Amino acid sequence: MIEFEKDPVKIEKKSFEIITKELGDIKFEESHGKVIKRVIHTTADFEYASIIKISEGAIDNAIESLKKGSYIYTDTKMASEGINKRILSKFGGKVLCYVSDDDVIEESRSKGVTRSMAAMEKAILNDKIKIFVNGNAPTALFTLIDAINSKKLFPDLIVGVPVGFVGAAESKEALIKTKVPYITTLGRKGGSTVGAAIINALLYMIE
Repeated sequence: MIEFEKDPVKIEKKSFEIITKELGDIKFEESHGKVIKRVIHTTADFEYASIIKISEGAIDNAIESLKKGSYIYTDTKMASEGINKRILSKFGGKVLCYVSDDDVIEESRSKGVTRSMAAMEKAILNDKIKIFVNGNAPTALFTLIDAINSKKLFPDLIVGVPVGFVGAAESKEALIKTKVPYITTLGRKGGSTVGAAIINALLYMIE
């Protein structure tokens, strides 16, 4: 029989010990380090140590928002499933994702736009949603940024980490130019699991 570690707590503890060791002399602000290490833990990709960008005050702002029970909108079901609902529910928060809603599907067909765009347009109308997580669709992030620039809303945090080759890097560059608190990744890398990991890092800070 192959011998291997089975205890999830010990596995996670050892993983973070390895991450800290391999980061070496790289230093982060404490809260930033918790976010970055959580993403590296999720992806096993140390490049995130250099490509994650966090706007000034974004983490404190997000934590206060989560404590008030703010809703979170995600652009994919995968990101939604990955977020720790147990902690979130303690403060009255919820995770919403509209991408599979019938009205969103119909709207995307009639307008000839992506479902992610139509879903984001719906999410923008819900004033309980204060935190947005974009891990997949640059079109959704561009739609959100357009609404912000039009002064339709001002979120407490945008986790803008869409992955891909068309529009992903550009949408993040556009996000950085806004005045909204953000956590993003430069370039093509990101994804739903990265978005969920960032939110979970914030939730673990307030548990």
